Amino acid sequence: MATGQLFSCTTQALFYNYKQLPIQRMLDFDFLCGRETPSVAGIINPGAEGFQKLFFGQEEIAIPVHSTIEASCAAHPTADVFINFASFRSAAASSMAALKQPTIRVVAIIAEGVPESDAKQLIAYARANNKVVIGPATVGGIQAGAFKIGDTAGTIDNIIHCKLYRPGSVGFVSKSGGMSNELYNTVARVTDGLFEGIAIGGDVFPGSTLSDHVLRFNNIPQVKLIVVLGELGGRDEYSLVEALKQGKVSKPVVAWVSGTCARLFKSEVQFGHAGAKSGGELESAQAKNQALRDAGAVVPTSYEALETAIKETFEKLVEQGKITPVKEFKPPQIPEDLNSAIKSGKVRAPTHIISTISDDRGEEPCYAGVPMSSIVEQGYGVGDVISLLWFKRSLPRYCTQFIEICIMLCADHGPCVSGAHNTIVTARAGKDLVSSLVSGLLTIGPRFGGAVDDAARYFKDAYDRNLTPYEFVESMKKKGIRVPGIGHRIKRGDNRDKRVELLQAFARTHFPSVKYMEYAVQVETYTLSKANNLVLNVDGAIGTLFLDLLAGSGLFSKQEIDEIVDIGYLNGLFVLARSIGLIGHTFDQKRLKQPLYRHPWEDVLYTK
Repeated sequence: MATGQLFSCTTQALFYNYKQLPIQRMLDFDFLCGRETPSVAGIINPGAEGFQKLFFGQEEIAIPVHSTIEASCAAHPTADVFINFASFRSAAASSMAALKQPTIRVVAIIAEGVPESDAKQLIAYARANNKVVIGPATVGGIQAGAFKIGDTAGTIDNIIHCKLYRPGSVGFVSKSGGMSNELYNTVARVTDGLFEGIAIGGDVFPGSTLSDHVLRFNNIPQVKLIVVLGELGGRDEYSLVEALKQGKVSKPVVAWVSGTCARLFKSEVQFGHAGAKSGGELESAQAKNQALRDAGAVVPTSYEALETAIKETFEKLVEQGKITPVKEFKPPQIPEDLNSAIKSGKVRAPTHIISTISDDRGEEPCYAGVPMSSIVEQGYGVGDVISLLWFKRSLPRYCTQFIEICIMLCADHGPCVSGAHNTIVTARAGKDLVSSLVSGLLTIGPRFGGAVDDAARYFKDAYDRNLTPYEFVESMKKKGIRVPGIGHRIKRGDNRDKRVELLQAFARTHFPSVKYMEYAVQVETYTLSKANNLVLNVDGAIGTLFLDLLAGSGLFSKQEIDEIVDIGYLNGLFVLARSIGLIGHTFDQKRLKQPLYRHPWEDVLYTK
C-alpha cells in the first residue's frame, strides 16, 4: 500500500446512501478550508435520481443524485473517493461494486459489523488492485485544510478548536474514531496541528492497518511526526513493530496502545470494538506497548502521559530545525443555519404562512383549539368539524345539523347536470379521480351551483334596505341581473323542489329567526306571478337560511356576517357537498368500465 497522500484540496467523493448531516459537515469543512469546489461531487441513492439541495458556505447548491454506482462514476470521473454509509447488510456488496470502478481509488466503509468473510474479500480485492479501504466500522479520515470523510472530527466548532482547517506537521492513525477526536484536540494543543488523520476502524479485519498508514505517512514530506493510537486485541501493532525494526520508518513515532486496564479484570473483557478483545498475552496492551518501545517508538508510561510525549517529541523536532511551526490564521465563519439560529435566539425571521384554524405542533392536531381526541370522544360530526375549521368556533347543534343537511341534500343532482356530466366524460376518458373531480368542480359558478353566495348577498342587501319584493326584483331587472336563488329548469310553482321544502321545515322548527328566508318566500310569490318556473331554488334556500343561521345564532357580528358572504363560505358548502357526488360518479363509471364518451352527432345542430 505505502505510497503517499490519499487526499488533497481538490479531492472529490461520491457519497453512498444519502445522509444530510454528514454531507453538510463535509461541505462546511470545505468552506472553512477555502476550497473552490465542493468535496461531494455526487450522491448515490439506489432507485432515486435528481438533486439534493445543500449549502456551500452561503451559497445553496444542487448536488446530483444517481441511482447506481456505475452511473455516478461515469458522471463524475474525477471523484476517486467512495464514502459508503450503507448498513452492514449491504455495505460489502456496494463497496465491492465501487472498488471495481476504475475511477475509485479509496473506499471508506462506515458500517460496523460487516461479515468477516465479506471484509476479507474486500481487503484482498483492494490490495490486488492497488486500492485503499478505510474501515469497516470507521468514522473515516481527514486531511487538515483539504478534505474530510463524513462525520470525521465532529462538529465545526470542534474542527476549529483542533485547528483542522489548515495543515500541520503530524500524521495520526488510530483504530477508534471517537479517540481520534480526542487525539486531534491533544495534537492541536501541543504541536502545530494535524496534517492527516485516519481511523482504520474497530472491526477484527480492517481494510487497511496501522502500519499501512504509518508507512504512507513516512512518504509524505509534510508529515514530520507520526502519532499512533492502538488498542488491545489482534496483532496489527506488531506489523508496525517489524517496520520500525527494519528501519522502514525514518520519522519519530509516538505510540500508545490502550486497554492496559484489562489485567484488572479476572476474566477476558470485550472493549467496545469487535477487535478490542485480548486473545492472549501477545495481544495485551502491555505487551504491545513494550514491543513498540523496544522497536524505537516513543511510548509513554500511561495514556495520561501521551500528551507530554507528543509535546516533547514535537519540540525536539522544532529545535532541530526539522519543523517550522505553521503560522496561525483565523478561518472564515461558517454561516449558521436559520433553524439553529432561531432556536438559539440569535435571529428572528418572519413567518411565511399564518394559520388560525388548526395546529399540528403538539401531541395531537387541534381544530380551532379543540384537540382531535376531544372531537372523537365527544361525538362531533362533520358539521361540528366544519364549524371549527370554517367559522373558528363551536356552533350550536341545530347549526351543525343544518350544515350536514345541506351537504346531504346537495351531494348530487343526477348525471345530467353540467358538473356531473363533465366528471363522467373525464372519468370515461381514463383520467384519475382527482382530474375527474376537478373537471366537474370547475363548472361551479354563477350558472351552476355557484349562486348560493350571490343569493345571500343580494337578498341580504334587499332585506337590510327594506326593499319590497317588487322593488327588489324590478331593480335587479333594470340592472340586467337575474335574481340569484330564483328559477329552476324543471321545478314549477305547482312542483316545488323537495330539498327546499325540507330545509324550510327544519329551519322553521329549529332556528330562532327565519327573517331572511321569509323574505325570500315573499320574493318567490312575486316572481311566480311572472312565470311558473321562477321558484325559490336550493341555492336561494341555502343562501337565505345561512343568513338566518349566522344572524340568529348571536355568535357573529354584522361585520363577520358580511365577510363570510363576501369571502365565499356558502359556495364552499356547495363545493364540499357536490364533491361527494362527483367522486361517486367517477367511481360509478370506472366500476362499470364505461368506454370513452363521444357525443352523438345527431344531437348537434350543424349550421353555417
